[in-house]
Amino acid sequence: MAQDDPPDDEDKSTHWAEFRTDLAEDRTIMAMERTYAGWIRTAFAAIGIGLGFRAVFGDFEPPWLARAIATVFILAGGWLALAASKRACNTLDKLHAHELEGTSPPNFRLLSWCVAFGAAVLTAGLWILNDGSIGGG
Repeated sequence: MAQDDPPDDEDKSTHWAEFRTDLAEDRTIMAMERTYAGWIRTAFAAIGIGLGFRAVFGDFEPPWLARAIATVFILAGGWLALAASKRACNTLDKLHAHELEGTSPPNFRLLSWCVAFGAAVLTAGLWILNDGSIGGG
C-alpha cells in the first residue's frame, strides 16, 4: 500500500519505524489486557465449578468430600486471579503506552484481590455454614 512505502527522507523513515514500534507496544498492552480478562474468566469458571460440585453432590458420602473437592476448585479460582494480576502487572511494568490509555496496575490488583477474597469467604462459608446453622455436616 502507498502509505506503507518507506519515505525518501531518512528522518521520516526513522520516525515511521519508531511510530510502528510504539503501536506494536500498544498492541502488546491490549493483548495483555485481553489475556488478563481470560484468566479472570477462568478463575470465575473454577469458582463456579466448585459451587456447582457442592450443589450437585451435596449429599455425597462422606459429607466432607464434596466440600473438599469444591474447596479445591474455589481456591484454585482465587489463586488464578492473583496469578493473573501478577503477570499483568509485571508486563505493564515493562511496557509503556503511547497512543492508547491503558488500565493501571492497581485496577488489576484490586479486581484480583476481590476475587481471591470472595473465594476465601465462599470457602469459609462452605465449611462453617450449613443450612444457616454453624457447623454440622
